[in-house]
Amino acid sequence: MKPVISAKDIEDLLRAGRDPKSLPNDAILTPSARDLLRELDGNGVYKPGAIATHKPSMPSKPVTSKSSKAELEAFLNSSQIQSLKEQICDVGRRLWHRAYVDGNGGNIAIRVADDIALCTPTLVSKGFMKPEDMCLVDLDGNQLAGTKKRTSEILMHLQIMKRQPKAVATVHCHPPHATAFAVAGVEPPTCMIPEIEVFIGRVPLAPYRTPGTPEMGKLVADLVGHHNTVLMANHGVVAWSHLNVEDAYFKMEILEAYCRTVVVASQLGTPLKTFTPNQLQDLLKIKQTLGIPDPRIGLKECELCDNNEWRPGVTCAAPVRETTAAGCDAEAEAAVQAITDQIMSQLK
Repeated sequence: MKPVISAKDIEDLLRAGRDPKSLPNDAILTPSARDLLRELDGNGVYKPGAIATHKPSMPSKPVTSKSSKAELEAFLNSSQIQSLKEQICDVGRRLWHRAYVDGNGGNIAIRVADDIALCTPTLVSKGFMKPEDMCLVDLDGNQLAGTKKRTSEILMHLQIMKRQPKAVATVHCHPPHATAFAVAGVEPPTCMIPEIEVFIGRVPLAPYRTPGTPEMGKLVADLVGHHNTVLMANHGVVAWSHLNVEDAYFKMEILEAYCRTVVVASQLGTPLKTFTPNQLQDLLKIKQTLGIPDPRIGLKECELCDNNEWRPGVTCAAPVRETTAAGCDAEAEAAVQAITDQIMSQLK
């Protein structure tokens, strides 16, 4: 099997003082590896120390949605964007492996310029995307570059980015337990597990609208000023990050694990325990230092843990009917016996 060489492999090679020309002739180079080799081979000589200051190649002038077609295509195929494409594909595979998406569901976007975003294509499974499948769009959803058509739900991601300037990446998917809360129309309770309080907080519910419509995007965008993760009624979840696309994905893992834990805990037959207001205040202080928004910061202690809408399960109020040893309905058995006795009486 031919060896596959990535940019990291070349960086390790250079740090070890070896010449990249010693790579096997039949080696397969990833696009980012090829770009790195071209940049390091300025005059036909590789410089082992160059990797310490290596940065992805940048366009000679800022790219905008008004740039020429050739400039946009070059930007889409640059080493700078190649790395982000690979990150999107990696997150897509993780979403698919964890069953957070099915079919060709879910979508991902990264802001790559003031008015440009990189996004996933439509009708492609998130588990099997390739870097060359990605698309460039402006913040109105118009496709600027890419061979495949952009995701049909990009408008929601773009409205989030417009409304929330800190949003650099967005992820939308359908994790089963979190989506169950969205279908039930119930916001997950708060004040139970530290991780979700620090990295997410209260998860609001946006009303249902047809996926991909501007109305859906607006209802979600209305909530992202104070929340980084939003339930979409009868649909799924969307999260944004001020750091990177992996951080947006982490929020999905945290929320889904939390919703699953709450559902299981509610079946144990004992009231669920919550933090004290003072304990939650400590977590909010940590959250504030991380620069993550939360509308509860600054609230009085008595206002912090409000779970009045939380319903931890439903118990059937119908009485249990007695059954015979064979499992038959006792009332039905008595009715059959009464009819039998009546028939036998008439025959006599």
